[in-house]
Amino acid sequence: MTQMNKKKLLLLVLFLSVYIAKAQEDNTRIFQIKRIGFMYSNAKQNNFIINDKDYSFQTKTYKIQTFHDLGGWKNIDFELIVQPQIHTIQHQLINEQFVLPSEENYLEKRTEFTTPKNMHLYAIEFGVALKKKLLKKVDILATIGLGIATITKRTERLAKGFTFIENGALGISFQTSNTTFLYLGSSIGHISNLNFKSPNSGYNVLGYEIGFSYQLQ
Repeated sequence: MTQMNKKKLLLLVLFLSVYIAKAQEDNTRIFQIKRIGFMYSNAKQNNFIINDKDYSFQTKTYKIQTFHDLGGWKNIDFELIVQPQIHTIQHQLINEQFVLPSEENYLEKRTEFTTPKNMHLYAIEFGVALKKKLLKKVDILATIGLGIATITKRTERLAKGFTFIENGALGISFQTSNTTFLYLGSSIGHISNLNFKSPNSGYNVLGYEIGFSYQLQ
């Protein structure tokens, strides 16, 4: 495992440890669900920021969300967002030379990976959102998320099975009624397995997301 991947794993462990410690300290608040919601996102690797011509990758993601209050600091509110999710993915290797002749069965792999394939990723993601009010019913949100996942098929860039997801998002939340909220935002994400398996080149994507949430309390 590389030094960078060790840092990512340590960050995930630290994040979960802080969450558990905070929950034990104030279980009346952090375990209480403030809102529930649903989010749809559409992201791909071929865009104006990320454009790797070796492969194509597009994912449609469906998330169920629970929102938990983490308190505030000055004019910023903090939320924990727990997000079980399903990714529906389309992937294809474009540049067959990405699979080197030094690899075992490289010709078979080139045929396998250059064939378009559909696969799924199942994950549980923990996100922390920083929320600041812009107008009476409009908030700006910045979110970072880490999660664990499993992917159903192997590709030239990532092994089948256990992997991690990392996401960052920036968006606007609109209060549409006393209890409902609409969210529009953009997100950037990364999928890799921290070198637990090979290969581990991973995927990088950029896209948009739309969410709806309902306030319970």
